[in-house]
Amino acid sequence: MTKAPDLQRSSTPVEEVLARELAAEQRHVDRVYSELDKASARARSVAAEGMARGRTERTGEARDEEMTGLFERDALVFHAARRQHALDTQHEGLVFGRLDLDNPVADVDRLPEREVRYIGRLGIRDDEYEPLVIDWRAPAAAPFYRATPVEPMGVLRRRVLRCRGPVVIGAEDDLMVPEAPEDLVVLGDGALMAALTRSRGPQMRDIVATIQRHQDEAIRAPARGVTEITGGPGTGKTVVALHRAAYLLYADRRRYESGGILVVGPSAAYTAYIERVLPSLGEDSVAMRALGDVVDAVSTDRYDTPAAAAVKGSLRMREVLARAARDLPPGAPEEFRAFVAGYAVRLDAAVLQRVRTHVLRQHPHNLGMDAARRTLAEVAQRSVGHPDREDFLHRFADHLDVERFLAAWWPQLDPREVLLWLADSERLKAASAGLLDAGEVQALRRSLEVAVETGSWSIADVALIDELAARLGPVQEPPEQDRGFLEIEELDTFMEWRGSSQGVEAVEPAYETIPQDTRERLLVGRVGMASDYAHVLVDEAQDLSPMQWRMLGRRGRRASWTVVGDAAQSSWPLASEAAPARAAAFGSQEYRLFHMSTNYRNAREIFDYAAEVIRRDVPDADIPDAVRETGVHPRVEPLGDDASRSVGSALGWLLEQVDGTVAVITPHRYAAQLAGWDGAADGRVRLVAPMSAKGLEWDATVVVDPAEIARESPGGIRTVYVALTRAAHRMTVLT
Repeated sequence: MTKAPDLQRSSTPVEEVLARELAAEQRHVDRVYSELDKASARARSVAAEGMARGRTERTGEARDEEMTGLFERDALVFHAARRQHALDTQHEGLVFGRLDLDNPVADVDRLPEREVRYIGRLGIRDDEYEPLVIDWRAPAAAPFYRATPVEPMGVLRRRVLRCRGPVVIGAEDDLMVPEAPEDLVVLGDGALMAALTRSRGPQMRDIVATIQRHQDEAIRAPARGVTEITGGPGTGKTVVALHRAAYLLYADRRRYESGGILVVGPSAAYTAYIERVLPSLGEDSVAMRALGDVVDAVSTDRYDTPAAAAVKGSLRMREVLARAARDLPPGAPEEFRAFVAGYAVRLDAAVLQRVRTHVLRQHPHNLGMDAARRTLAEVAQRSVGHPDREDFLHRFADHLDVERFLAAWWPQLDPREVLLWLADSERLKAASAGLLDAGEVQALRRSLEVAVETGSWSIADVALIDELAARLGPVQEPPEQDRGFLEIEELDTFMEWRGSSQGVEAVEPAYETIPQDTRERLLVGRVGMASDYAHVLVDEAQDLSPMQWRMLGRRGRRASWTVVGDAAQSSWPLASEAAPARAAAFGSQEYRLFHMSTNYRNAREIFDYAAEVIRRDVPDADIPDAVRETGVHPRVEPLGDDASRSVGSALGWLLEQVDGTVAVITPHRYAAQLAGWDGAADGRVRLVAPMSAKGLEWDATVVVDPAEIARESPGGIRTVYVALTRAAHRMTVLT
């Protein structure tokens, strides 16, 4: 952007000019905070009024009037509380921008020659309802992000204010015209570069003050349909997508707040890293989930081996799981015998299987109990030839033996139990016949054994559990029924005939050999049906397997989507297999693409090193342009026999070089040896697994043994590329 050559054309010292400008901005910010205090007081007053309405006695009034009063009270209190919360959370950097605009009709309308607009996280007006601060998402704020020297949109100067709480501590200006007017001071070297050189903290910061034009176009894109944001590492894809979520809530709050916005990221570390961004923008009604947390009652951050993750993510698992769900539950009786209405009923395994198949064609398993009971009754009536069909069906449906049989033959199934059935070699062999090869069967069986051994599911398991939950239907609570005298009498009379051979007594299922405490960990809580959202935001979308796309598709049946990704960083090896599942999740919606081509995170020296590594194996990788240089190239050093000592030496240099955080990105092979470094240097050092580094950034990194990272990671060299692009300022690679 065009810059004024000097801070001020007069002989006034630079420090005096800066102090004068900051003092003028401070006066406006003080006025804003004064109005903020008034607004908070008004919100408290409204809340108090609402509560007072609820305490008013309405003796003698109609009930509907009383209910109206309660409704008004609840509405007042709710909206006042929400407004109060918004006001209470907007104190950090509330005002961050200023626009000085030329007024082309000043002489005609006797208006000022120049308009000043302050931009902030929340709209604030004075007592005359004049805007003191414009919400950054409002149309009037758009020039703050979209004006350029080529297309200034009437903007003369754009100023970014740096505040610490209510105190203005700095300012950076961008000039949008070839020459600044005589009275227009231009400060600093540009807000974007100043922001990029700051140290990183433990959580992502918003970029609301430094959004660039191409980013703003993606943020303000039409709400409906699918908006995809692509670009290489460090291009700001994630934070742009989060700002888009905040914009959608502002633009159509009724739709997106009532319907809900779901943000899905690759890991729990990622969601912890981004969790402050939306609240800092005034929005806290968004559901954030890691891929291991999407399904209720299941939460995990454990990764499978690459072989197991590949087979679990494949669309072939749909039929494997379908076969498992249709199978007879472990320990279920294979024959039905009972004495009903004076007739001995006996149904063999073949008849029972036909009944099961017939019912499952029309009902999910957990919703099919009544249909199974009716179908069994009709088959039994025809088998014995009872002359009074209705009487027989009634007696059959109310029979205790039937209830006991159904409890064992058609139990309510937790989808996690069905997945555990596949830990049995014979069941897995039958379910996967013709679908998986021997190596895939072995990888799947071993992965389920690991789940039992550790008492924890893997991230890939979550999508399988969701698939089974959709197929089985929600678990139903058993109804309480009273037993009639005739049924009890009949049961007692024919107890000897029934005996233990009638098939109700269940055999201990193989999966019940799992220790009880392990079962409790694996089956804790209840898996519910998928919630439906108004908008789904998916980050690191290139990593999603076909089964994970199906899982998210169930949560976005009527949703618009924001999808963020970079194929060069993918950990899912078969993009062609994921594409149909991804398309099915979106449906036939309008699609638009935004591409980010500037790397704001990495110093050029770091990114050049990473780009050279990825180009060897992925020559068509999307390589962005890094905008910063530090003059310091990455250090490449040998990893000695003592990994901890090598890492310690690397950390010693890096901790002196940067003020912020340093991550040690290590493969599993060295994790135990390096565990002592996690939290070192007063918490500045973090030990991170390569897959958990996705979406995160630090001031500096130590990347341990890239070859081993490639060997043990699903994405191979692409995961190495992720690890090599996490550092903003300094990097050491131990080979």
